[in-house]
Amino acid sequence: MVDTRPWCLFLMGPTASGKTDLAVQLVERLPMDIISVDSALIYRGMDIGTAKPDAATLARAPHRLIDFLDPAASYSAADFRRDALAAMAEIAGRGRVPLLVGGTMLYFKVLTEGLAPLPAADQQVRRQLLAEAADRGWPALHRELARVDPAAAARLNPNDAQRLQRALEVYRCTGVSLTEWHRRQPEPPAFPYRVINIAVSPPRPVLHQRIAERFEQMLEQGFYEEVKALYQRGDLHPAMPAMRAVGYRQVWDCLAGKLSYAEMKERGIIATRQLAKRQITWLRGWPDLHWLDSMDPHLLEKVLKILPVDDMLS
Repeated sequence: MVDTRPWCLFLMGPTASGKTDLAVQLVERLPMDIISVDSALIYRGMDIGTAKPDAATLARAPHRLIDFLDPAASYSAADFRRDALAAMAEIAGRGRVPLLVGGTMLYFKVLTEGLAPLPAADQQVRRQLLAEAADRGWPALHRELARVDPAAAARLNPNDAQRLQRALEVYRCTGVSLTEWHRRQPEPPAFPYRVINIAVSPPRPVLHQRIAERFEQMLEQGFYEEVKALYQRGDLHPAMPAMRAVGYRQVWDCLAGKLSYAEMKERGIIATRQLAKRQITWLRGWPDLHWLDSMDPHLLEKVLKILPVDDMLS
């Protein structure tokens, strides 16, 4: 049968790889609209540390799903899938192509594969887990998870607070492990779009250099002061997803007196490099992916050759 689903483009890559610049060029050449796939860009007041596109860039190429949520609010992968699918339907309904750009790989995965329906969040259990983490540390809770859900524990970093919290919350609320919940779910329906998958990244040494230079530039642009304003609000704390974003948690620790300014800067750069490594590792397992060097002077032309432009626009 002929596949008549509309097209979309996934433009992925590690942080600081040049995804936004390429996306803007594509929007200026083709009838595409950008949807951000970034778990930090959603927050208002978190502009410098997230490398949020500036007003001039957004005027050239508007982005959906950025700058719409207060940092104190929660936003799940399921929330993203709902909002992204609604935005994609609106874009495709106008005869244009959704261009999904970002580095939050979990969001891309959940968007295409769906998400198993899980028990609703239990705020009392969450508060209890946060209190235990403050007292015993997240690695201790990771050891607890290893006893009740070894598969999930093997998949999660001992300091991945958000996912550890959710996995233990599901078990404590239901007596059934998160892994078993996923195993019981039926196959999700087919993704309603045909996808072109492109990832861009410079060579590893160049990426590391760009990460360090960008972190320095962020500090020069007022990143420290941006986090200080969030710190002084009084309703945010370091366990919140927004404040666990790379860079933000290091500056937060500096403001709390746990790190010197020099240590904050060093750890912020290291944490960003580690994030890029995880993103690249995830992308290596992504099916049907076109890898391109973002430093290639002919990058845009190579992307245009990959895209089935005539079919996309028919």
